[in-house]
Amino acid sequence: MLTRLDNFDLHFSLGGYDFHVSNIVLEQFERSIPRHSHSKNSYEIHYIPFGYGKASINGKDYEVTPNTLFITGPFVEHAQIPNCQDPMCEYCIYLKLGHSSFPVSSAPEKKLTALFKKTNFWFGQDTQDIHSLMKQLFFELEHHYTGYSIQAESLLKQLIIKLVRNYENKPEISTRKVSPNLIDNKYLIIEECFLYEYRTLTLDKLSARLGLGIRQTERLLKDHYGKTFLQKKTEARMSAASILLQNSGLSITQIAEDTGYSCVEHFSASFKRYYGQSASAYRKELSSS
Repeated sequence: MLTRLDNFDLHFSLGGYDFHVSNIVLEQFERSIPRHSHSKNSYEIHYIPFGYGKASINGKDYEVTPNTLFITGPFVEHAQIPNCQDPMCEYCIYLKLGHSSFPVSSAPEKKLTALFKKTNFWFGQDTQDIHSLMKQLFFELEHHYTGYSIQAESLLKQLIIKLVRNYENKPEISTRKVSPNLIDNKYLIIEECFLYEYRTLTLDKLSARLGLGIRQTERLLKDHYGKTFLQKKTEARMSAASILLQNSGLSITQIAEDTGYSCVEHFSASFKRYYGQSASAYRKELSSS
């Protein structure tokens, strides 16, 4: 089950910043989400109403249970692995912050936005009934009744308040990193391409999707992520491979095919270069731990 809502233009101002919501997803996981991260001033809000699984965030594993809430901000690497018997269902909201063209705001708004913006990562149980808010938000965006966009933007403001209230109960704040800006909404195109199309993605395809030339695309990747196209694609493939290797029912040959390699020898050589050990040794190490 996957419901993706992106046929809207939702944005609102709060505390001197514009909040722009790119898409909202409700998904019952039938697959693992490989490790990935988001660009500067980008935040992803994850709420799990039911089901179980695991989230790997900045190299640390967290157990996901019903009513889990976690936020991944700029450059926070995260992957998600569902429980096979009872896979987690997730509401996910992707938003981007920018400086508002109407910067006048009250002191409480500024304080609220500052607390939200500086919290790059938080994980815990929701204490603010976010599930009800998510259901109402989906209702508005699916039915498009009169004034639905105004109501949806109001609900999103309430969501920011509820998130900050959760943070204050149990804050987990990571150190911020500085990285160059990525223009327009191209950051989302880049990240989704490497996340979902790493098997078949080419530089030509990515350039066409972005509406840029090949050299411009390479420069954009290098400036913003510090990596070339091939490095980004290898990173995406290897992250997917590390998850697939946890499934003992898959052979190394199957995993090579699933990650887009033409032959198992090519996959094995790439895996060893990336992780410093063979895929079979990596799998053995996983099973022993």
